[in-house]
Amino acid sequence: MTHKIAVIGGDGIGPEVTAEALKVVQATGVAISTTDFDLGGARFLKDGEILSDSTLAELRKFDAILLGAVGSPDVPPGVIERGLLLKMRFELDLYINQRPFAGMAPGHTKPHDFIVIRENTEGPYVGEGGVLRRGTPQEVATQGSVNTRMGVERCIRYAFELAAKRERKHVTLVHKTNVLTFSGNLWERTFNEVAAEYPGTGTAYNHVDAACIYFVQDPHRYDVIVTDNLFGDILTDLGGAVSGGIGVASSANLNPARTGPSMFEPVHGSAPDIVGTGKANPTAAVLSAAHMLEFLGEFRAAERVRAACVAPTSGSTSEVGDELARRVAAG
Repeated sequence: MTHKIAVIGGDGIGPEVTAEALKVVQATGVAISTTDFDLGGARFLKDGEILSDSTLAELRKFDAILLGAVGSPDVPPGVIERGLLLKMRFELDLYINQRPFAGMAPGHTKPHDFIVIRENTEGPYVGEGGVLRRGTPQEVATQGSVNTRMGVERCIRYAFELAAKRERKHVTLVHKTNVLTFSGNLWERTFNEVAAEYPGTGTAYNHVDAACIYFVQDPHRYDVIVTDNLFGDILTDLGGAVSGGIGVASSANLNPARTGPSMFEPVHGSAPDIVGTGKANPTAAVLSAAHMLEFLGEFRAAERVRAACVAPTSGSTSEVGDELARRVAAG
């Protein structure tokens, strides 16, 4: 079986790290066919294209999407983020953002291994709100947070299903229920109701500010974390910082119902200051490709890719890719 992969190299170092990720995937022997899509900040600056409905329809035909990075300092903030990344998440119903973190946090002698499950299609990122009297001393800006029972429950249920397959079998809800009493209550009630269906899985609750402390001081307490869109966005960057750096942080934007392709991407951004220097670390893109392989059912190949990334690797972007591909082929 040949898996059809849509490749969005994007901007900055995106094409560089994506090329290395594909190199490693090919070393597994898994049959893939790739189609490149020219999307991102550079494309927008060239002809104003962000993500047309026709291009979105084309993307729906693929088994998975591998994304490098998008964003350009010459494009106003929010244009690409909302018009490309968020549009794909919403339109393809990529309602789970899954980010694993394993490593040795600074000051610790024992490695940690936990996964953050972030709700990916609701919360403040929906764009509910507006501005009144813009540019005046009386300007008012509102930004709402959308939380539905369906969206919250399917995210929490995914987290419990994932935890049930892991050794520790534990899920922590992270929110701010003492202040966000409407959305927080919905999350807390739903979490407790779903938890009752998994009596063999332990549970805990942390306020998001406490979780930020624990990520640094005691990351070993966590197994699976489930949280909303905004809190998850912030927490996962901190998770990268305590797990080897953002350069090795991978992610999967999943449609578990498989009504369309899921999207896999490193979270380090386009890093325009190091484009073409060979300094970009492709490991996060390679690990994101491992998520892709796993989601496509290529479990052994995904394990080989992850195993290849465990030992330290040095060199230029392409040299690291070559070494990881060599390890995968040898494994």
